[in-house]
Amino acid sequence: MAIKQFNYLVALAREQHFGRAAAACNISQPTLSAAIRQLEAEMGVPIVERGYRFNGLTPEGQVVLEHAKRVLAEVDMLRQNLDEMGSGLSGRLRFGVVPTALPMMSLLTAPFYQRFPKVTITVLSLNSHEIEQGIANFELEAGVTYLDNEPLSHVRAKPLYTEDYVFLTKANHTFADAAAMRWADAAELPLCLLTPDMQNRRIIDGVFRSVGKVPQPAMETNSIFNLCSHAAAGPWSSIVPRQLLHFFGLPQGTKALPLVEPVVGRTLGLIIADREPVSPLVRSLFAMTHPIDPTKMLRPPLSAEGLLPRQVP
Repeated sequence: MAIKQFNYLVALAREQHFGRAAAACNISQPTLSAAIRQLEAEMGVPIVERGYRFNGLTPEGQVVLEHAKRVLAEVDMLRQNLDEMGSGLSGRLRFGVVPTALPMMSLLTAPFYQRFPKVTITVLSLNSHEIEQGIANFELEAGVTYLDNEPLSHVRAKPLYTEDYVFLTKANHTFADAAAMRWADAAELPLCLLTPDMQNRRIIDGVFRSVGKVPQPAMETNSIFNLCSHAAAGPWSSIVPRQLLHFFGLPQGTKALPLVEPVVGRTLGLIIADREPVSPLVRSLFAMTHPIDPTKMLRPPLSAEGLLPRQVP
């Protein structure tokens, strides 16, 4: 069998459509279909459920797919090892990153690219479950996610920074002149929060439960950008990571208050698969990763109080 047949099978499983899989592999659909049939003949089992359209893989096909991913990962690792011995590391490094950590990623990827300029880096916005699954399935080399909120399995981790939270609201809000916002008080207000599939939202819901509150968000979004824009433009307030404001600055006409009773922090970090051998790319990434300082993304300078960025126009 040829490596390309495994590539075609993985593409088909990912795209769930013969035409899209063929396009992703830069071949014609008949070529892809013929390669899958040849793989079935060589394996002696049906791999694809037959029908007018793609109806999924057979149980045998799922087993072949799992091994195909491992074989392709081994081939990629072989190429990396040979590159490392010759002209230097190259290849593709794929990150899955929880949305709240996206603004911080350049603090991780920029030093790596400066060290290994032949490597192509892909950063994908994914929830924490998708990141774990992607690493387990050889679809991601690394992830940046929460380390201490929900259990992680079969990964190696390195802490990067601690995420803490502020209450973002209009500057003329009733609470805007307060020195801080209590979680229990925030729960009573119209809130714009991330959707429940995001771990950041599950963290916030857990804090509210700890003070005996169950908020009913007036608006939900899967975009961290919407958290800031809706707190600035609409009747909602939001709860956002302080580090988000280090990157964006305070939206015009808003104010951010520390959230207290309790003060909450969660650790975000780099994760890779806990398997041997480790590819040269992943080994190099893990070795050179150290805690990062989100204030390096600060825009604009800190206010005199040293709490949050000043407002920007």
